[in-house]
Amino acid sequence: MQQVISIPTLHLFPVLDELLIELLGSLSAEDWNKPTVARLWTVKDVAAHLLDTNMRTISYAQGYEMAIATQINSYQDLVAYLNELNATWVNAMKRVSPQLLIQQLESTGKQYIEHLNTLNPFEQARYPVSWAGESTSLNWFDIAREYTEKWHHQQQIRDAVGKPGLMTKELFYPCIDTFMYALPHAYRNVKAAEGTMIKITVSSNVGGDWYLLKTARKWELLKQQPANSIMSEIIIDPETTWKFFTKAVTPQAALQRSIIKGDFYLGETVFNTIAVMA
Repeated sequence: MQQVISIPTLHLFPVLDELLIELLGSLSAEDWNKPTVARLWTVKDVAAHLLDTNMRTISYAQGYEMAIATQINSYQDLVAYLNELNATWVNAMKRVSPQLLIQQLESTGKQYIEHLNTLNPFEQARYPVSWAGESTSLNWFDIAREYTEKWHHQQQIRDAVGKPGLMTKELFYPCIDTFMYALPHAYRNVKAAEGTMIKITVSSNVGGDWYLLKTARKWELLKQQPANSIMSEIIIDPETTWKFFTKAVTPQAALQRSIIKGDFYLGETVFNTIAVMA
C-alpha cells in the first residue's frame, strides 16, 4: 500500500522564501524597527529568528549539534530552553545590518530547502511535534510544522508593515491544516460521550472545515464529515485563526471575534489550542 503525505508542504518552501526576500528588500529603515505581534520582537528580530532556523537546521545536517547545557525534564523546561536560545540569537543579530540579514536568508534558505528534500517523509523526525502531543513524529509532519513556522513568522512581518499577506488557498490552507492537528491534544481532557462531534470552520475561500470526533479512547481529527450529529460548531475568520494558534491574540479576544453554535463549553476549548512551542 502506497504511503500518502497528509499535508504536502515541501514544494511551498521555495515560494515562501522568494516572497520573504522580496518583502524584506522592499522595507524602509523605519519598517525594520516596527513592533510585531511576536511580543517583544521587531520586524528585524523576526527576520533574524527565521535565519536562526535555517542556520541551526543546516548545521545539524552537516553533523554538528550544539550541546544542551541545561537539563530538560518537562515540556516547560523545553519551552524555557528554546525561548532562551531564540533570545540570545536575536539579541546578537541586532549588530547585523538588514542588508546582510537578507543576504544570509537568501543563501541559507536554499541550503535549508535542499536538506529538507533529502529527508524520507515516512522516517522518524529528529524532533517530535510536541504541540500535537506526539512523542515521535514522521518527517512529513515535522516538515509541515516547519512550514507553519516559516509561514506565520513571515505573516507577522507583513502584518507589522501593512503589506499584503500570505492569505491564499495555496499558502494559508496547508498552514492552518497543520495547526488543526493540535486540536485532539488540546481536547484530551475534555469529557464527552463517545460519538460527540465538533465542527471547526475557518471562513472564506482560503479556509475549510475540520471535525473532531470523540471515540472510545480519544478525540480524532477528521477532514470529511462523518454521519454523527454536530454538537458544537465554531466559525472563525482566517486572520483570527492564525493569530490565536500562534498566541498573537488571547483566547478571549479570539472567542469574541468568532461564533460558537450549539454547546458552548465544547466549542470554547478550540481557543486554548496552541500550535507553537510556547
